[in-house]
Amino acid sequence: MIQPVVQHFFDEPTNTFSYVVRDPDSQACAILDSVLDFDYAAGRTDVRSADDIIQYVRDNQLTVEWILETHVHADHLSAAPYLHEKLGGKTGIGAKIVDVQEIFGKAFNAGTEFARDGSQFDRLFAEGDTFAIGSLEGRVLHTPGHTPACLTYLIGDAAFVGDTLFMPDYGTARCDFPGGDARVLYRSIQKVLALPADTRIFLCHDYKAPGRDDYHHMTTVAAQREANVHVHEGISEEQFVTMRSERDATLDMPRLILPSVQVNMRAGHMPPAEDNGQVYLKVPLNRF
Repeated sequence: MIQPVVQHFFDEPTNTFSYVVRDPDSQACAILDSVLDFDYAAGRTDVRSADDIIQYVRDNQLTVEWILETHVHADHLSAAPYLHEKLGGKTGIGAKIVDVQEIFGKAFNAGTEFARDGSQFDRLFAEGDTFAIGSLEGRVLHTPGHTPACLTYLIGDAAFVGDTLFMPDYGTARCDFPGGDARVLYRSIQKVLALPADTRIFLCHDYKAPGRDDYHHMTTVAAQREANVHVHEGISEEQFVTMRSERDATLDMPRLILPSVQVNMRAGHMPPAEDNGQVYLKVPLNRF
């Protein structure tokens, strides 16, 4: 199996890993789960993290074919529009983005100008779809549960799982956001764990489990089967659902969920400016 070249980038304020995935036989690449820096207190954005990716792409004379999202992130804003402007490439996300747009379009009272059909993206992926990065073939697994639109991108021997799984010592994604479902997540994880044991799993986040000093961005299917604290071999669906439901009830909402979802449901674009020319993000009181 072809082994793509994977370069990770880490945004510590949001504990997010972004990736450039490169075809080893050409200059073609894809960018996954980019980050737009955001100072919530000041309401100010920055492109430092995205510029690091751009510098890497240009230094290595790569051609960006895809700018991909594993899901509509609730903990960071996407830099996809900025990267698309600077580097080209087609944008892609799961076809169930339309469900997320419907849920959060209502929650944020987005107007009729907000299309709820996924048309902000160049391609909407469904289970079994394929795409090319040079000579590399990417294959799509629909892995919902954390959100309805979550995907795993399988590119050569590498699986990019978004928030579905974390490092084995940290566990699995929460399922208490609108559209989330612990039972669905368990079944999605089984699809990932059915991949070959040596499949490399690249994570969207790491939070350093207690006792661990370093951040890690990669694990394997074998390691997850053996040691994931929430869903290792032998854990039943009922056990997982009970654990996940009880754990989720204790969690605070992510710090950036309100700005993140408003932007990311629009493929990283800001809401339209109001009549004074100013862009605003909403805070729906007592909604979540």
